[in-house]
Amino acid sequence: MVKTNQHTIREITSRPIWEEFLLRFSPHALFQSWLWGEVQKRSGIKVWRFGLYQNELLSAISARRGTHLHVRHGPVCREFSEGQLKSIVEYLKNLSQKERAWFVRINPLVSGTKETYELFKILGGKPSAIHAMDGEHCWVLDLNNSEEELLSQMRKTTRYEIRQKEKFGVRVIKSQENRYFDEFRTLYRGTSLRQGFVAHMDIVEEFTLFAKEQQADLFLGYYEKKIVSVALILYYNDQAIYHHGASVLSKVPVSTIVQWEAIKEAKKRGMKVYNFWGIAPSDNPKHPWRGLTLFKKGFGGREINTIHSHDFLVSHFYYITRGIETVRKLSKGY
Repeated sequence: MVKTNQHTIREITSRPIWEEFLLRFSPHALFQSWLWGEVQKRSGIKVWRFGLYQNELLSAISARRGTHLHVRHGPVCREFSEGQLKSIVEYLKNLSQKERAWFVRINPLVSGTKETYELFKILGGKPSAIHAMDGEHCWVLDLNNSEEELLSQMRKTTRYEIRQKEKFGVRVIKSQENRYFDEFRTLYRGTSLRQGFVAHMDIVEEFTLFAKEQQADLFLGYYEKKIVSVALILYYNDQAIYHHGASVLSKVPVSTIVQWEAIKEAKKRGMKVYNFWGIAPSDNPKHPWRGLTLFKKGFGGREINTIHSHDFLVSHFYYITRGIETVRKLSKGY
């Protein structure tokens, strides 16, 4: 337990307390969820879960350890006041020094308003050099309408492709079984090499833990008995999240059909939102995600934008990371 002038910070070990707080104040903060913390632990990453108290729980902070302390989709606060954030940042910077981490990175799911950016600047935060990540710009589809209404709101070509399922004999399997995961992983690795993105190392733990609690599905699309497209969907609170996908080049619209099957399953589960995850920012027409963004927007929906991640310096070694991330961002066209 640590005390500041106004707050007490102590470890939270109760999953129900943690999840109840997130449900009230940031229900879509996937990377602050208890289960995601367990994924990180299974991957060998050190994780902390703390609560900031002032008479009652005010903020939830789950951080992972690397060359920096990263608070993904957090901290989660009742309100983003200067006093609360100052206590949180000071605590995390002290923890970083003890852990010999170079800096603290936070990216809460809050709107990137002028006031919010100014608040982070006052506290010493610097916008990260890394590209938009963790669904900072994301595309979501509200699921309150019927399937026919959802189809009618799609781009004409997307709707047409979905209706070609029977014509082409496309088959989609939905599964939580590990025996299908090898097929997913093979296609995922091939896609990462073809498109030049870094494959996530903890994807096995992610699927295993979430599927064990009925919070993940694999969707595998086949054409002529060959796997063409795969999608890993996570379910957290009232949203379904298209978190990972892969495919081979094909003239048959298997990926579109896979997404529609995933959307229908989300509706069956009572999800309110289907989150297509990250898209290219609208002000960068040459962004490498432009094609993927066009694909996602074809299903209809709306865009959500949150504040860019911010870094808080602990060691001057931070500038090594910043330099690498700047070069990588520019070289990839982000």
